[in-house]
Amino acid sequence: MPTERARTTDLGFGITAVDTDYVRPLLDASHLLVHNGRGAFVDTGANSSVACLLEALDRVSLDPADVDYVFLTHVHLDHAGGAGLLMQALPNARAVIHPRGARHMADPARLIAGSKAVYGEERFDQLYGEILPIDDARIVIADDEATFDLGGRTLKTLHTEGHARHHYCLHDPYSEGVFTGDSFGISYRELDTAAGEFVYPTTTPVHFDPVAAHEAIDRILSLAPSRLYLTHFSLVTDVARLGADMHRRIDGFVALAEGDPGTGDGDRTERLQEAMYAYLIAEARAHGVALDESSLRDVLSMDVTLNVMGLEHWLDNRPEPGALSKTH
Repeated sequence: MPTERARTTDLGFGITAVDTDYVRPLLDASHLLVHNGRGAFVDTGANSSVACLLEALDRVSLDPADVDYVFLTHVHLDHAGGAGLLMQALPNARAVIHPRGARHMADPARLIAGSKAVYGEERFDQLYGEILPIDDARIVIADDEATFDLGGRTLKTLHTEGHARHHYCLHDPYSEGVFTGDSFGISYRELDTAAGEFVYPTTTPVHFDPVAAHEAIDRILSLAPSRLYLTHFSLVTDVARLGADMHRRIDGFVALAEGDPGTGDGDRTERLQEAMYAYLIAEARAHGVALDESSLRDVLSMDVTLNVMGLEHWLDNRPEPGALSKTH
């Protein structure tokens, strides 16, 4: 039954942004595509998001049986945690998953264990609950440059590592757009100013790779898109400037991590978190963001925590210490 609580935005081109109600409003989006009476979701949010997604279907007068695909840009649980539950409500849908992520959605035991290591068991249970597997027979492997037909509308998956090795973006020539998952960073609407959107990288554990992250941005830009649909949070249009900002800020994150004095006093995490707050707040101020510092820290806090975890994992596990990301 519809929940009457979903926050949806019509973005044109048969695309609806659905706020998945994950953690807080305007943090995590699913996108519903409708073309010639057929539907597809891109990313799902968590189990608690599924009611919102089904309500969004109802609002565009689409039946769950009319949904052909659930595209999961990668299997991090803020993007895919609700996929198993959602698939139970979509009798004809197939889940389109990167070859490195598919096995984790068919058997999510390792995915659950890894996420609990990041969030802790209590917080994991609050955020995600029980992660349901997806039947192998309903999984389609998203090979690089694979194409999918949605009611006559061609969609193409493009492998983009850097944030996660099991990540792809979805190119939609019909809208001149790309659904970027986390490969083009995060752009919260609270940080928009007269200068446009503000964007920054997401370097969550455990696969951050600055070289691959730069390559992913370049691959997206090579498509000359007019608009991008980010999971955090939805539509941005100043694509060329945002791409340059992403390149610069990836290098900024790397410099921040490598610039830690490494004194061995056990406070590296705290030092890096404060350094990242300082860096992002300075960048936001330069962009014209007028939120007071407490409010700005609230918007940034979850990402700062996770990004520092990713940077620390990269520092400790990179094969060639001292190898910086590409310079742009």
